[in-house]
Amino acid sequence: MTILITGGCGFIGTNLVRYFLERTAHRVVNVDKLTYAGSEPAPKLVNAADRYRWVRADIADGGALAAIFAQEKPDAVIHLAAESHVDRSIDGPGAFIQTNIVGTGELLQQARAYFETLAAEERERFRFVHVSTDEVYGSLGAQEAAFTESSPYAPRSPYAASKAASDHLARAWHATYGLPVIVTNCSNNYGPYQFPEKLIPLTLLKALRGEPIPVYGTGENVRDWLYVGDHAAALCAVLERGRVGETYNLGGGAECRNIDLVRQLCALLDELCPAADGQPYGRLVTLVEDRPGHDLRYAMDSAKAAAELGWRPQESLESGLGKTVRWYLDNRPWWEALLARGDPLTRRGRG
Repeated sequence: MTILITGGCGFIGTNLVRYFLERTAHRVVNVDKLTYAGSEPAPKLVNAADRYRWVRADIADGGALAAIFAQEKPDAVIHLAAESHVDRSIDGPGAFIQTNIVGTGELLQQARAYFETLAAEERERFRFVHVSTDEVYGSLGAQEAAFTESSPYAPRSPYAASKAASDHLARAWHATYGLPVIVTNCSNNYGPYQFPEKLIPLTLLKALRGEPIPVYGTGENVRDWLYVGDHAAALCAVLERGRVGETYNLGGGAECRNIDLVRQLCALLDELCPAADGQPYGRLVTLVEDRPGHDLRYAMDSAKAAAELGWRPQESLESGLGKTVRWYLDNRPWWEALLARGDPLTRRGRG
């Protein structure tokens, strides 16, 4: 198959591109405009240059998309391109409306136009996988059951609202135009290649630089953590075995309070890369003013994905964090180059 992945220069996209090229025989076309949080993937990194193409384009540019569809003739689209940082959405929601809503609408229109040119057997095979977030469901109480695919939408940040709108658009293009859409909603991802404005890499890099590690409020907010490699495997399973018109929740089954997560990361650094002064990294943890509308808890029920797709996360939080910390320690040139472009560590991070 030829798979068109939008946002393939971002965190989840980079890992998904690598997954397909290293574990399948599929050809990948990466459509990404390369924003501040993206990294241009070198052929030597993806290790399959003959099956990989990157096209620098904005998903809100209908003409560019039409040309890409016509030239590449994809068998499937996996739509990841999005503005995704909650703090940035609070500071400037316009970019989130433009990319996540307007961009998704344009991509759906161009995918529909392309789909309508396909022969019957090609239509039968074509899929549009729309990747979204648990944040569209809003906030869970401490004792509430995890989100399911039937949980009502209740977004509470500009980011979450923009993703909720894009989900509704994707489902509408299926119901109205027959585009073979599948929607996924995932919990918080972590792992290699994550831009250091997000909670886990921000914590690691702040600690390594000996700077205060900020934690919102009292650190009681709970997130369900999904290792990005497990998410990539889930999206492959959705593409191959998911039912058109359905939604699949994808969670790591690893709930953890933010303060406890940060302390685990500090303990791993104490073990793997002790501070030069011999002091524990945990001394740097600093509680800061909470952000507006900070959701208390997210948790995902992935039973449907397990039953229908045969997918379950393979990494525990402990094993996934160990892999992640080692990756950042082993790949300093990658994140040092990002810091050289400007300092995302001045932001507080998302949790």
